[in-house]
This record gives sequence, structure tokens and C-alpha cells, in this order.
Amino acid sequence: MRRPMVAGNWKMNGTRASVAELIESFQQQVLPAAVEIAVFPSFVHVSQVLSALDGAKVSVGAQDCALQSGFGALTGEVSAEQLVDAGCKWVLVGHSERRLLLGETDEVVSQKFAAAQLSGLMPVLCVGETLEEREAGRTLEVVARQLGRVLDDQGIEAFRSAVVAYEPVWAIGSGLTAAPGQAQEVHAAIREQLARSDRRIAEGVRLLYGGSVKAENAAELFAMADIDGGLVGGASLKADEFGAICRAAGN
Repeated sequence: MRRPMVAGNWKMNGTRASVAELIESFQQQVLPAAVEIAVFPSFVHVSQVLSALDGAKVSVGAQDCALQSGFGALTGEVSAEQLVDAGCKWVLVGHSERRLLLGETDEVVSQKFAAAQLSGLMPVLCVGETLEEREAGRTLEVVARQLGRVLDDQGIEAFRSAVVAYEPVWAIGSGLTAAPGQAQEVHAAIREQLARSDRRIAEGVRLLYGGSVKAENAAELFAMADIDGGLVGGASLKADEFGAICRAAGN
């Protein structure tokens, strides 16, 4: 039985004051013990969030890591080892904003995935298609290519300690959401692609949906057979909304 997971990606948002307020409000939420909950603040707020959530049943991750491991002369980058040292458990790799806006290739994403695991971090591998790719009927092709690069490079065993998040780019921050059936089709294809290498591992991998997840649509999405939770963007910056999504995953 796969444990549901809800992850909140705060993106490039927050000040120390607003983050403190968000955490205080979130700590007042009734959260289901059966759901694994993680938040991904910006680098500058990781330590603050870790300190504020000390002892709480919420883990902390980073939104990115360097593709190089360890330490060295790489100005502006943060290595997976540094994130582990700070107290992080998770890291996002391959988020669509980094692929599209910052030019991260499938190769770079695969290297970051490997660097994260080498350090002991759990990577959340993000995959998904643009609106143009969906309209061209290439959704499954694009997702298979993105997933396949990591699978080919790192092997199926790497997915014992990883999560995959399907995030249709056209639904991120747009208010649009893939219909539950559309999302399920892609999630099922992801699991089947992994299963061709090892069905047992594939059945254990948690697959999250990310694309304008809200309290009002979470329960319907999470009811799908291959959707094990959500990667939540804007709604994770609202404690009541995020709490409701977490409770939907618990049901």
C-alpha cells in the first residue's frame, strides 16, 4: 500500500515574516497521520522552516540542487550534500519552470536526480508536457522521454527511493486542471513504463499530480488509482487550503 503524499512547493515566495505567519497558521491545521507531508521553501527560508517545524510531522525539502556533488567552486549553486547538512529530506528535480525558463535538459535533470540520491536526499522527479505538446497529441511521448532519460541513466532500482510528479505545464498556475481521467491516463502510463523494468518497484513508486491542485478538486484527483497525492503550488501558500488538500489525501 502506497502512503499518500502531499508536497507544497512555495516557489520564489515569502519573507521571513510571511513564512513565520504561514507556518504558525499551518501548525493549527488538523493533519492526517496517514499522509506524508512535505514543504519546499526557497533556499533562504529552509533553515527557518526547519527550525519552526522541529518535531512536527512535516518534512522539508529544497526546490533544486546542483548537478555536481559535494563542494567546490560553483558560485551561486547549492549541493545536495549542503541540503542534507541543513536538514532537508527531499529535493525537487526537473520542475517545468526550470526546464522551460532556465533551459534544464533531460540530461541535466538526470544528473541532479543522481546527485540527490548520492547524498541521501529523496528526489521528486517532475515530468510533464506543454499545452502545444498536449494539443499535438504528444503528452505520453514527452513524459516517457523525460522519465526514460532518468530510468536509462540511473536504473529502475533508483526509483525505490524517489517520487515522480506529473505536472502538465499548461495547468501550472493557470487555474486549469487536468480532468481526473486525463491525469490518471498519464499516471498509469508512467507506472507501466517503470513496470516494464520491474513491476514490483513500479507498484511501490508514489506518483503525484501537480497542476493547480486545490481543495475543491483534490479529492476527485486523489481517488484515481495511480494518483498517490499532489505537488501543490499556489494553494500551499494558504494554510487552510493546504490543510484541506492534505485531509483529502487522507481520505
